[in-house]
Amino acid sequence: MGWAILGLIVVLVVYLIMTYNGLVAMRQRVNQAFADIDVQLKQRHDLIPNLVETVKGYATHEKSTLDAVIAARNAAQGASTVHDKAAAEQQLSGAVGRLLALGEAYPDLKASANFQQLQVDLGNVEDKLAAARRFFNNAVGEFNAAIQAFPAVLFAPQMGFTQREFFDVGEQTRAQIEVAPSVKF
Repeated sequence: MGWAILGLIVVLVVYLIMTYNGLVAMRQRVNQAFADIDVQLKQRHDLIPNLVETVKGYATHEKSTLDAVIAARNAAQGASTVHDKAAAEQQLSGAVGRLLALGEAYPDLKASANFQQLQVDLGNVEDKLAAARRFFNNAVGEFNAAIQAFPAVLFAPQMGFTQREFFDVGEQTRAQIEVAPSVKF
Protein backbone atom coordinates (compact mmCIF):
# COMPACT_ATOMS: atom_id res chain seq x y z
CA MET A 1 0.00 0.00 0.00
CA GLY A 2 2.87 2.36 0.82
CA TRP A 3 4.50 1.79 -2.58
CA ALA A 4 1.21 2.52 -4.34
CA ILE A 5 0.87 5.85 -2.55
CA LEU A 6 4.50 6.69 -3.24
CA GLY A 7 4.01 5.74 -6.92
CA LEU A 8 0.90 7.91 -7.12
CA ILE A 9 2.78 10.86 -5.60
CA VAL A 10 5.66 10.41 -8.07
CA VAL A 11 3.22 10.29 -11.00
CA LEU A 12 1.47 13.42 -9.71
CA VAL A 13 4.75 15.30 -9.30
CA VAL A 14 5.93 14.28 -12.79
CA TYR A 15 2.58 15.38 -14.21
CA LEU A 16 2.82 18.75 -12.45
CA ILE A 17 6.36 19.28 -13.73
CA MET A 18 5.39 18.40 -17.29
CA THR A 19 2.30 20.63 -17.16
CA TYR A 20 4.26 23.52 -15.66
CA ASN A 21 6.97 23.23 -18.32
CA GLY A 22 4.34 23.05 -21.05
CA LEU A 23 2.62 26.17 -19.77
CA VAL A 24 5.94 28.00 -19.53
CA ALA A 25 6.70 27.09 -23.16
CA MET A 26 3.26 28.32 -24.26
CA ARG A 27 3.70 31.56 -22.32
CA GLN A 28 7.04 32.10 -24.03
CA ARG A 29 5.42 31.52 -27.44
CA VAL A 30 2.83 34.19 -26.61
CA ASN A 31 5.60 36.59 -25.55
CA GLN A 32 7.56 35.87 -28.72
CA ALA A 33 4.48 36.37 -30.87
CA PHE A 34 3.85 39.75 -29.24
CA ALA A 35 7.49 40.68 -29.83
CA ASP A 36 7.00 39.80 -33.51
CA ILE A 37 4.09 42.25 -33.63
CA ASP A 38 6.35 44.88 -32.08
CA VAL A 39 8.97 44.30 -34.78
CA GLN A 40 6.39 44.84 -37.52
CA LEU A 41 4.96 47.87 -35.75
CA LYS A 42 8.47 49.34 -35.49
CA GLN A 43 8.95 48.93 -39.23
CA ARG A 44 5.58 50.56 -39.81
CA HIS A 45 6.42 53.42 -37.46
CA ASP A 46 9.79 53.90 -39.17
CA LEU A 47 8.15 54.18 -42.61
CA ILE A 48 5.59 56.77 -41.56
CA PRO A 49 7.96 59.77 -41.13
CA ASN A 50 9.36 59.14 -44.62
CA LEU A 51 5.84 58.99 -46.00
CA VAL A 52 4.89 62.20 -44.20
CA GLU A 53 8.01 63.98 -45.49
CA THR A 54 7.26 62.86 -49.03
CA VAL A 55 3.69 64.09 -48.82
CA LYS A 56 4.85 67.38 -47.28
CA GLY A 57 6.82 68.14 -50.41
CA TYR A 58 3.68 67.96 -52.57
CA ALA A 59 0.80 68.77 -50.24
CA THR A 60 1.89 71.63 -48.03
CA HIS A 61 -1.72 72.65 -47.36
CA GLU A 62 -2.53 69.34 -45.64
CA LYS A 63 -0.88 70.23 -42.34
CA SER A 64 -3.73 68.88 -40.18
CA THR A 65 -3.57 65.45 -41.88
CA LEU A 66 0.21 65.31 -41.52
CA ASP A 67 0.03 66.37 -37.87
CA ALA A 68 -2.66 63.75 -37.18
CA VAL A 69 -0.45 61.00 -38.63
CA ILE A 70 2.55 62.02 -36.54
CA ALA A 71 0.41 62.34 -33.38
CA ALA A 72 -1.12 58.89 -34.00
CA ARG A 73 2.35 57.41 -34.61
CA ASN A 74 3.68 58.90 -31.39
CA ALA A 75 0.68 57.59 -29.45
CA ALA A 76 1.15 54.13 -30.96
CA GLN A 77 4.82 54.09 -30.02
CA GLY A 78 3.94 55.03 -26.44
CA ALA A 79 1.29 52.34 -25.94
CA SER A 80 2.40 49.49 -23.70
CA THR A 81 -0.45 47.07 -23.09
CA VAL A 82 -1.99 44.87 -25.74
CA HIS A 83 -5.28 46.76 -25.50
CA ASP A 84 -3.60 50.18 -25.70
CA LYS A 85 -1.47 49.09 -28.65
CA ALA A 86 -4.50 47.78 -30.50
CA ALA A 87 -6.43 51.00 -29.93
CA ALA A 88 -3.48 53.22 -30.87
CA GLU A 89 -2.74 51.18 -34.00
CA GLN A 90 -6.39 51.52 -35.00
CA GLN A 91 -6.05 55.30 -34.84
CA LEU A 92 -2.77 55.18 -36.74
CA SER A 93 -4.23 53.01 -39.48
CA GLY A 94 -7.01 55.53 -40.02
CA ALA A 95 -4.58 58.46 -40.12
CA VAL A 96 -2.26 56.67 -42.57
CA GLY A 97 -5.24 55.81 -44.74
CA ARG A 98 -6.18 59.49 -44.94
CA LEU A 99 -2.55 60.33 -45.74
CA LEU A 100 -2.42 57.79 -48.56
CA ALA A 101 -5.69 59.14 -49.90
CA LEU A 102 -3.97 62.47 -50.49
CA GLY A 103 -2.24 60.83 -53.43
CA GLU A 104 -5.54 61.03 -55.29
CA ALA A 105 -5.81 64.80 -54.77
CA TYR A 106 -2.21 65.54 -55.76
CA PRO A 107 -1.27 63.95 -59.08
CA ASP A 108 2.40 64.91 -58.73
CA LEU A 109 2.48 63.14 -55.37
CA LYS A 110 0.74 60.11 -56.80
CA ALA A 111 3.32 59.93 -59.59
CA SER A 112 6.27 60.32 -57.22
CA ALA A 113 8.47 57.22 -57.25
CA ASN A 114 9.30 57.77 -53.58
CA PHE A 115 5.61 57.91 -52.63
CA GLN A 116 4.88 54.80 -54.67
CA GLN A 117 7.74 52.90 -53.06
CA LEU A 118 6.62 53.94 -49.59
CA GLN A 119 3.10 52.72 -50.38
CA VAL A 120 4.47 49.36 -51.48
CA ASP A 121 6.70 49.11 -48.39
CA LEU A 122 3.79 50.03 -46.14
CA GLY A 123 1.60 47.44 -47.83
CA ASN A 124 4.25 44.77 -47.24
CA VAL A 125 4.56 45.72 -43.58
CA GLU A 126 0.77 45.63 -43.20
CA ASP A 127 0.71 42.09 -44.63
CA LYS A 128 3.41 40.96 -42.21
CA LEU A 129 1.66 42.72 -39.35
CA ALA A 130 -1.61 40.97 -40.10
CA ALA A 131 0.20 37.60 -40.10
CA ALA A 132 1.96 38.44 -36.82
CA ARG A 133 -1.38 39.39 -35.23
CA ARG A 134 -2.93 36.11 -36.33
CA PHE A 135 0.02 34.13 -34.94
CA PHE A 136 -0.12 36.04 -31.64
CA ASN A 137 -3.85 35.52 -31.25
CA ASN A 138 -3.44 31.82 -32.05
CA ALA A 139 -0.71 31.49 -29.41
CA VAL A 140 -2.86 33.36 -26.89
CA GLY A 141 -5.82 31.11 -27.67
CA GLU A 142 -3.78 27.95 -27.11
CA PHE A 143 -2.27 29.33 -23.90
CA ASN A 144 -5.63 30.43 -22.50
CA ALA A 145 -7.19 27.07 -23.38
CA ALA A 146 -4.32 25.20 -21.69
CA ILE A 147 -4.62 27.07 -18.39
CA GLN A 148 -8.41 26.73 -18.40
CA ALA A 149 -8.38 23.00 -19.11
CA PHE A 150 -8.82 20.48 -16.32
CA PRO A 151 -6.78 19.70 -14.22
CA ALA A 152 -4.43 22.62 -15.02
CA VAL A 153 -7.18 25.05 -14.04
CA LEU A 154 -6.78 23.81 -10.45
CA PHE A 155 -3.16 24.93 -10.08
CA ALA A 156 -2.23 27.20 -13.03
CA PRO A 157 -3.35 30.44 -11.32
CA GLN A 158 -1.35 29.54 -8.20
CA MET A 159 1.73 29.05 -10.42
CA GLY A 160 1.34 32.52 -11.91
CA PHE A 161 -0.36 31.63 -15.18
CA THR A 162 -3.15 34.03 -16.02
CA GLN A 163 -5.14 34.55 -19.18
CA ARG A 164 -3.57 36.75 -21.83
CA GLU A 165 -5.38 39.39 -23.82
CA PHE A 166 -5.96 39.00 -27.56
CA PHE A 167 -4.74 41.68 -29.96
CA ASP A 168 -8.25 42.82 -30.70
CA VAL A 169 -9.00 46.10 -32.41
CA GLY A 170 -12.75 45.81 -32.16
CA GLU A 171 -15.47 44.78 -34.53
CA GLN A 172 -15.75 48.12 -36.26
CA THR A 173 -12.26 48.30 -37.69
CA ARG A 174 -11.26 44.63 -37.78
CA ALA A 175 -12.06 44.26 -41.46
CA GLN A 176 -10.34 47.53 -42.32
CA ILE A 177 -7.10 46.62 -40.59
CA GLU A 178 -6.89 43.10 -41.96
CA VAL A 179 -6.79 44.49 -45.49
CA ALA A 180 -3.52 46.00 -46.66
CA PRO A 181 -3.75 49.51 -48.07
CA SER A 182 -4.42 49.52 -51.78
CA VAL A 183 -1.54 50.51 -53.96
CA LYS A 184 -2.43 52.20 -57.22
CA PHE A 185 -0.01 53.26 -59.87
